[in-house]
Amino acid sequence: MWGKKEENKKVFVVAEIGQNHQGSLEIAKQMIRKAKDCGADCVKFQRSNLEAKFTAAALARPYEGSNSWGKTYGQHKAFLEFSIDDYRELQRFANDDVGILFTASAMDMVSFRELEEQLMVPFIKIGSGDANNVPLLRYAAARSVPLIISTGMQNWEEICKIRDIFLERSDVALLHCVSAYPTPPEDTMLQLIPLYRQHFPKLTIGYSGHELGIQLTVASVALGAQIVERHFTLDKTWKGTDHQASLDPEEFHRMVKGIRMIEEQPVAALPIDELIAHVLDSNNYDEAELKLALREITVDDRKLLCSEEACSTKLGKSLVYSNSLAVGHTLRGKDLDVKQTIQS
Repeated sequence: MWGKKEENKKVFVVAEIGQNHQGSLEIAKQMIRKAKDCGADCVKFQRSNLEAKFTAAALARPYEGSNSWGKTYGQHKAFLEFSIDDYRELQRFANDDVGILFTASAMDMVSFRELEEQLMVPFIKIGSGDANNVPLLRYAAARSVPLIISTGMQNWEEICKIRDIFLERSDVALLHCVSAYPTPPEDTMLQLIPLYRQHFPKLTIGYSGHELGIQLTVASVALGAQIVERHFTLDKTWKGTDHQASLDPEEFHRMVKGIRMIEEQPVAALPIDELIAHVLDSNNYDEAELKLALREITVDDRKLLCSEEACSTKLGKSLVYSNSLAVGHTLRGKDLDVKQTIQS
C-alpha cells in the first residue's frame, strides 16, 4: 500500500475513531460518514481481544470514575469492544455505503490475526503501546499485510530496532508520535519527521498527532509527513479520555483543507513558518506554538518524555508467564506472553 514512490501521491489522512464511539454501532456509523465528509481517506478503530491483551488481574481491578463504562476495567473495556460481526458490518458500511477505507489497530496477536485473516483489511496499525512488542513485530514482519507503526514512548535505539525488524519490507510506514494527551507543543518535536526520512529512507514516514488544534499536524506535512493520523470525535464533551485531544468534524475538515493546500505549494517555496501562516487563518495559526514545535533536536531527544510517563504506565506491556510452570522448568518462547499488567 505504501512504497518509496510516495512523493507524487497525496498525503494519506486517517481519522482515528478508536473507541470514541461510546460503544454504539450507530454512533460509529455516524462517525464513519462524517469522517468521509471531512475529507479523511480512511477510518480506523481499535481491535482488542481482552484476554490476549490484559492479565486477569488487570481486567478484574476496580475501575469506577467519570470515564468508566463498568465497575471493573474488564467490564469497562468489554462495553467499548465491538464483536467481529460488528466489525464486518462497519467495514461493509464504510466500504460500500460511504466509500472510505476501513481498518483498525491490532492491540494484541489475536486481533492481528482477525484483522488480517477474517476482515482482510487494507493495512493494520500497530500502536505505540506495542512498538517494543518484539514478538508481535516479528510476527507482523513475516506476514504480507501492509503496516503502520506508531513510535510514541520509544527511544531512538528502540525505533532503530523496529526498522531492523522490517528491513525486508517496503510496505511499512513509521509514524512519529508523542504519547501525551494532549501533547505540549514543545514536546511534539516535529523536526523528527525529516530525521526519520533521513535515517529510514526505505520506510514511508508520517505523523500521529495528539496535540490540541490543527496547526502542528498541517506543519508535519510541510516537513515531509506522507501519512497523517488524528483522533476524531463528534463531541469533545463526551465520556472518555480521548475526546479532548481529538478533532471535531469542523476542525478535521479545516486540517484536511490545510494539508491539501500545503500539497499544492512548490517545494521549499516559503520558510515553513511563513507557509503555515499562508495556508491557515489567524484562528488556527499560532507563531509561538509553531516555534516551540519546530525547535532543533537530535535523535537523542527521542526518548520517553515526562509528558508520556502517564501513558507509558497505562499502556505499557510486560513479559508474563503464559501458564503455570514447575520450579526448575527451562523457559521456552511459548512459555511467555506480552500483556498489559498495570492500569491507572
